[in-house]
Amino acid sequence: MNRRSFLKKTTGFAGMVLTGLAINPAKTFSRPSDLKITDIRGCTVAANYDYPIIKIYTNQDVYGLGEVRDAGSLTTALILKPLLVGKDPLDIESIMETIRPWAGNGRQGGGFSAVDMALFDIAGKTLGVPSYKILGPKIRDKIPIYGDTDANEDAEVYADRAKIRVDKFKLKHLKMDLRPWLVTGKLSGTSGTRGRGGRGGMMGGGMRGTAATEEGLKIWGEYVLAVREAIGYDITLGADHFGSMTVESGIALGEFMAQPQYHLEYIEDVIGYGGQNAVERNKQLCEGSATPSLGFEDLFSFEGYKPFINQGAIDITHCDMLTSGGLLETKRICDYAYRYGVKTMFHCACSPVGAMASVHCACTIPDFISMENHAMDMPWWDDLVTGVPKPLIQDGCYTVPERPGLGIELNDEVVRKYLREPEYLAKTGYFEPTPEFDKPVALDDAQARRMIMGGGSRGMAGPWWHLNEDGEMVYEASAR
Repeated sequence: MNRRSFLKKTTGFAGMVLTGLAINPAKTFSRPSDLKITDIRGCTVAANYDYPIIKIYTNQDVYGLGEVRDAGSLTTALILKPLLVGKDPLDIESIMETIRPWAGNGRQGGGFSAVDMALFDIAGKTLGVPSYKILGPKIRDKIPIYGDTDANEDAEVYADRAKIRVDKFKLKHLKMDLRPWLVTGKLSGTSGTRGRGGRGGMMGGGMRGTAATEEGLKIWGEYVLAVREAIGYDITLGADHFGSMTVESGIALGEFMAQPQYHLEYIEDVIGYGGQNAVERNKQLCEGSATPSLGFEDLFSFEGYKPFINQGAIDITHCDMLTSGGLLETKRICDYAYRYGVKTMFHCACSPVGAMASVHCACTIPDFISMENHAMDMPWWDDLVTGVPKPLIQDGCYTVPERPGLGIELNDEVVRKYLREPEYLAKTGYFEPTPEFDKPVALDDAQARRMIMGGGSRGMAGPWWHLNEDGEMVYEASAR
């Protein structure tokens, strides 16, 4: 597979919806009468990132599951309660437009996206159809997965971990982190700081960025080559976490990684979506780089992606459905991208709730490549839900659920076992009542009153599940 065949080899396509729903659940004859939203509650699971999970309840004993973006705050969804209670949950488009002003890029898109998922779950359950049918025709039964492999200073350890993932889960797609600290002192403008989070200012930063040196690129190349030698060349391999780079350095990176011995299929978030002239700078990168550019997991909404797609400033969209706006908004983004010859991948670092919701969306998208799994090392990840065949990952793919709604239910015993400790949260408990959100609360007021707190790599200092340096799954605090 050459560098551009990854983009141009299409998957086929049975239909496309650019606006609205394929089935409008608010207007079907089989819909229940007088269905109303009565409450929204949640809980937070401590995992590789925190998983804030919500339930939207109705007056007819049907509820919907949704999930706020990983490492986000549960209360970005709960704060929407006054805008939801009393509404018809099948009137999805109207509700989503009502709550749109409370959403934004990054984790601020999490509450909006979680509500969308829960509404699709309710709609599917009440109509007796899997949620994807509300979006459009199913194009594929299986959703290919790409595994994410965290960086390690020891190239041999890095390569071993990559191979374990590929072999154990029979993956055909893999991504590796090429973080600036791997080449500290070899790339100008890098601090060498280690940690879980931080994309080196990829959200913005104006015209500033990391400038690559030839020596630094060679060091990154040594890590790529080690992984390539471990997994072979039949596996598609991409990379991210470079830090925000200049246009010139991004092009140099793309040229370097297009060499046959490295053969990266894409470079991710090399230049951020924010800041001065972001569209123009990303367009220059796409035009000049021999390796396709993938972006942007933290970008919210169709309107956010539209200028990048229109101007040829993105080669592959990389929506995280838990930020981009849930099923309906993400479907609009990806169908629009298809019209411009832009393929789609999904970022996904969430629980099986968000993952299965993403699967329902992905199965309707033309020219879909693969979807991330960030937690395949966690032995209890599958156990968080019931209702779908296990293991969830089989032959490197998810299978699209065919049960009504999202097709899953929570395994209460397992979810309770792995709840985040109260001292790290603004809202604790297991789907406890939310009277503090009965009345509207301004976002800045909620933050001032600590009703909304940071989480995961965005501020939480608590323990988390991860592989330690010895490759053991541990639950402990460490630098993030």
